[in-house]
Amino acid sequence: MRLVFAGTPEVAVPALDALIASERHEVAAVVTRPDAPAGRGRRLVASPVAQRAEEAGIEVLRPARPRDEDFLARLREIAPDCCPVVAYGALLPRVALDVPARGWVNLHFSLLPAWRGAAPVQHAIMAGDEVTGASTFLIEEGLDSGPVYGVVTEEIRPTDTSGDLLTRLAFAGAGLLAATMDGIEDGTLRAVPQPEEGVSLAPKITVEDARVDWAAPALRVDRVVRGCSPAPGAWTLFRGERLKLRQVAPAPDRTDLAPGELAVGKNTVHAGTGSHAVELLWVQPQGRKPMSAADWARGVRIPQGERLGE
Repeated sequence: MRLVFAGTPEVAVPALDALIASERHEVAAVVTRPDAPAGRGRRLVASPVAQRAEEAGIEVLRPARPRDEDFLARLREIAPDCCPVVAYGALLPRVALDVPARGWVNLHFSLLPAWRGAAPVQHAIMAGDEVTGASTFLIEEGLDSGPVYGVVTEEIRPTDTSGDLLTRLAFAGAGLLAATMDGIEDGTLRAVPQPEEGVSLAPKITVEDARVDWAAPALRVDRVVRGCSPAPGAWTLFRGERLKLRQVAPAPDRTDLAPGELAVGKNTVHAGTGSHAVELLWVQPQGRKPMSAADWARGVRIPQGERLGE
């Protein structure tokens, strides 16, 4: 089939690579978000998908909005059979959805209808799910509600961050998306409506969502830290300034600390929660680079009884 691929961040690149490598399909163009300012100089930088497409000699379309007439006119000229999508980052209007004969097919990183929305991987970890996966579905105007073509499953490991899990899903999902394109072309694959039961929502994680509640159980604290890593980064207050928590580990043998209370050993730092303590492994003080919690504690000289979150 003749394809136009839509995607923006690094997590979409494995799927683009899989389609480029396919001998059955032609990636005629790529749709991505406009170049965005990055780095200290705030110079405009192309998205990872745009960079990969340009390396492969593929035309790149960067509409400010996918309803822009110039973009729609060019899309019609290209005349794609199908438009596979991975983390494009903008809502597609009906006028765009109607262009390809076989629709727009999204690779979503959850087992639909669970975790519809912008942050499915983060919410799956924060909710304590043991298994997640990726789904391909036909895009409708609703939020991730279209009929599903196929799924792959992935175990959530006890130490997974959202970054770890998303990386694995990006590669597993790339194979699923390529196989979905094959099945659509063959006519051997039919999209099945999602069940009405089991729907859960995964809105974008806000900075406030990433704030650690020390009164919560240790497992909840650990899940928030892992689910918010690498972005937006779990955080707490320490002496009135924001301290990011990059990695913690439950410490079930330590039950003597009040919520948020710190205890510093020779090479360890523990913080109390609503159950047992967690050990702080990596932290990032405001305006500084990540460092081991032990090095941080030595530098700030924490007295007995001092608490996080204040």
